[in-house]
Amino acid sequence: MNIVVTGATGHIGNVLVRELLAQGHSVRALVPPFENDLPIRGLDVEIVAADVCDAASLSTAFEGADAVYHLAGIIAITPGREALLQRVNVEGTRNVVAACLKSCVGRLVYTSSIHAIQEPPEGIVINETFPVDPDNVLGPYARSKAMATLEVKKGIAHGLNAVIVHPTGVIGPFDFRISEMGQLMLDFIRGKLKAYLDGAYDFADVRDVAHGMTLACSKGRRGESYILSGERVSIKRIMELLEEISGVKAPKFKVPAWLAHSVGKLAPIYYRIARSKPLFTDYSVDVLRSNSVVTSEKARMELGYKPRTVQESICDSVAWFRQHLTPAQLAAAVRRI
Repeated sequence: MNIVVTGATGHIGNVLVRELLAQGHSVRALVPPFENDLPIRGLDVEIVAADVCDAASLSTAFEGADAVYHLAGIIAITPGREALLQRVNVEGTRNVVAACLKSCVGRLVYTSSIHAIQEPPEGIVINETFPVDPDNVLGPYARSKAMATLEVKKGIAHGLNAVIVHPTGVIGPFDFRISEMGQLMLDFIRGKLKAYLDGAYDFADVRDVAHGMTLACSKGRRGESYILSGERVSIKRIMELLEEISGVKAPKFKVPAWLAHSVGKLAPIYYRIARSKPLFTDYSVDVLRSNSVVTSEKARMELGYKPRTVQESICDSVAWFRQHLTPAQLAAAVRRI
């Protein structure tokens, strides 16, 4: 199959490209002119300079595609980026849908987010039956993903053959740009993590998410959504696993919720001055304390989705960082905006 991937240099994107190549597909990776192609450099892919915000560039890039995986988007946990989220996540997805319809693409797989789904009260398991409602989600990022998801649903109503996947928190190797969780692991390994936040979340391995997306492409029912979750685990348990894997002692101090919220409100200012992305904000504190009881039963039953354990994901992440970052890079690893 001839397959196009937007967001191919992201964490999920570069792992998806590897998965598709392993399955024998021909892959065209869309990389905006301003973006570094390091995560997919050296792979047997056709790299095309195109931007989801530039509708004209998509028409050419999608020509002859049997399937398009749309992953390009902005993840933002800090305030003040609403315009960028709207332009890339929402309008960019609208452009992708239009280009797929115009180019008669056989299948679109859109990567939404678990946060695009309206969160039910605590104690109720989150599944695909809950609505995608931009007015009833947590924060600007979730709102933009919900709005983008609705753009795909509009395309489906106009004849587009599309499926939607909703990953939970993504962890795992091939984390070239160092995600929030990747940075947490690096800070832990370097002994810089002196405390941890209370709360829990559902984390899925990036390799399982990528494979689940290919399953959704081949087996998913047109117009359906599939949650790609992994394992719900507390932050304290993650600290314990990192201690077991790395040999570095886990921090003992748990930051109380009230203090985390207070610091989280000020964190964006500090990190803006430091010119680095924050590990946590007021929004991320809310996420860790939200309902994160999720089921991927539908994906397991219909697609054959089988996620691995968080322990295996963390072990492989630490091993990947140690293999691909020099000691000096490990000591100085900081994600820049």
